[in-house]
Amino acid sequence: MQGDILEPTIITEADHTLKVSCQEAFAPVVTVNKVGSVREAIDQVNDSRFGLQAGIYTNNVKNALYASRELHVGGVIINDVPTYRVDQMPYGGVKESGTGREGIKYAVEEMTEMKLIVWNQD
Repeated sequence: MQGDILEPTIITEADHTLKVSCQEAFAPVVTVNKVGSVREAIDQVNDSRFGLQAGIYTNNVKNALYASRELHVGGVIINDVPTYRVDQMPYGGVKESGTGREGIKYAVEEMTEMKLIVWNQD
């Protein structure tokens, strides 16, 4: 850290109970841990109060589909970083990671009040 600036940081072999591992860190910080299987990695991700987005890099379709199905997060990005997004994507999280989705459709819905009007002319 230089002054008030936190430089990009990689933390290896961080225990999964450390705050940096199991809470959302809105900073240029990443933890990199070895795991024995995809299942173990998914279990560690799911063992959190948070669930914004996740990314998995793999050339194994079964692992990609398994991760997509089992990860308890708002979105799973396969072979890219979990911050990847385009405007029409419903970006958001589950658990304590948000209260909805971002994106054009969701912004319009949030800023629009729906009203039903029935006009019977008889």
